[in-house]
Amino acid sequence: MAKTAALVGEKLGMTQVWDESNRIVPVTVLRVSPARVVQIRTPEKDGYSALQVTYGHRDARKLTKPLAGHYAKGDVDPGVRLVELRLDDISAYEVGQTLDADTFAAGDLIDVTAVSKGKGFAGAMKRHGFKGQGASHGAHRVHRKPGSIGQCATPARVFKGVRMAGRTGGTKVTTLNLEVVKADTDQEVILVRGAVPGPTGGVVLLRNAVKRSASKEGAA
Repeated sequence: MAKTAALVGEKLGMTQVWDESNRIVPVTVLRVSPARVVQIRTPEKDGYSALQVTYGHRDARKLTKPLAGHYAKGDVDPGVRLVELRLDDISAYEVGQTLDADTFAAGDLIDVTAVSKGKGFAGAMKRHGFKGQGASHGAHRVHRKPGSIGQCATPARVFKGVRMAGRTGGTKVTTLNLEVVKADTDQEVILVRGAVPGPTGGVVLLRNAVKRSASKEGAA
């Protein structure tokens, strides 16, 4: 595996497998289609290091002229979307290179980033896990209210960051230090221990763990 590695995939759902000790392991199945490097971002030119990749196939006739020219410049077949993968070290990559499931191996620790499931407008109990008010003893139509959101005349305003009702989910979330249980290049899937953010069919970004967990490394 390269010093810094990343992939783009699609969440297919969850299932369970058995490990060598015959214990059930809950895993998330991620489809990792071969991704083609379209452009390499460099600190000198762009101010940061990243790979711009695409995957799947798209009819060239349906591309806008700027996008068609972008693919033609890298001599890469058009894909369904362009995704940027931030990496610290891009020296091991070149335009046209293919990234697939064997980028990671069983036992690797990775960080998974995706857009979480959108829940719509939700109250403080659902959004933040508040306890709520009493169910009886005089509580009247306030059972799911958050309670006080500030002081009285001083400072006579609500401070920023107070947890209240609002739009829930639909934000970029990263889950750290998930273990790769299996990487199958033939089936184009990666099995990751535990749950990852986002709905079924959502796009997920995978990269090797930044804040490596000593306890998980020992267990792996």
